[in-house]
Amino acid sequence: AACPDGVDVYFENVGGRVLYAVLPLLNAFARMPVCGVVSWYNLTGLPDGPDFGPAIMGTILRMKVKVEGFIIFDSFPASLFKDFVRDMSGWLESGQVQYKEQVVDGLEHAPAALNDLLLGNCFGKMVVKVE
Repeated sequence: AACPDGVDVYFENVGGRVLYAVLPLLNAFARMPVCGVVSWYNLTGLPDGPDFGPAIMGTILRMKVKVEGFIIFDSFPASLFKDFVRDMSGWLESGQVQYKEQVVDGLEHAPAALNDLLLGNCFGKMVVKVE
């Protein structure tokens, strides 16, 4: 098993199936910082299928999970943005910081790429290449 001792900290950024898979693995007093739930961003109502809201809240309650939301712009002073762009650009150029991309060719594949992104079926940044 990937987490034989359970999960103490789960950084939530996806929601949906990823969250549902992690919930049963959370240990008592686990911590869940939430920075996003990309799979739910464009919902206008409840998603099709079962309502997982009660299961999510039930797990949080029973396992005494501490959940806290974070929005980057709340804690990132505008005065540091210029320094961040300068430093990060250098780190990317030097290879000190690396990133992963999944590239899909053609605008006609954009809907499927977006669907894969929202379902958590890709790793890294999803890019649709248009020529």
